[in-house]
Amino acid sequence: MANKFIMGDKLILFVWDIIAWKPIACLTSNSLKRTKEVVSTQTKCEPGVVINSPGAKSYTIDFEGNYIDTTSAIGGDESKASHDLLMELFDLDETTEWRLDTGLAEATRVSYFGEGIFTDLELTAPANEIANFSGTINGSGLITFVDPHNP
Repeated sequence: MANKFIMGDKLILFVWDIIAWKPIACLTSNSLKRTKEVVSTQTKCEPGVVINSPGAKSYTIDFEGNYIDTTSAIGGDESKASHDLLMELFDLDETTEWRLDTGLAEATRVSYFGEGIFTDLELTAPANEIANFSGTINGSGLITFVDPHNP
C-alpha cells in the first residue's frame, strides 16, 4: 500500500475574524511546534536514580507569507488575512483563535483548532521585491479537533 503524503502547500493556517475563518494569505511556510517539559525528581528511597515525569505542554505556530492587498477599495481580496489584519489581531492584546487545516477532501480532512497570543509579527519590504511578513503565535490552552464555531 502506497503512502499518501500530505504536501506542505495543502496545510493552511487560518485566523478567526469575528464572523469567519480567514486563511493567512499567500503563506510561504507555516509550522506547529509542540513541546513538553520534563519534571525530574530524585528521592532518598532510590539515591542516584532520577525519575522523569511528563510536565506542562506548550506550542508555537510560526508562519511566513507574502503581503497582499485585502482592501476592497482597490480590488483586494477581503476573504484572506494578510499583514493588515494580523496587525489588528496583534494589537488586540487578547488571544486569537487559529485553525490549521490539512486541505484534504471533506470526508478525510483533519483540522486543528486552538487559541494563542501573537508574540511576534514582522513586515519586511525589500526594494524591487514582494513585501513579506512573518510571525509567531504562542499557544494558550489545548489543541482540539473540533471547530468552536461549528461544533
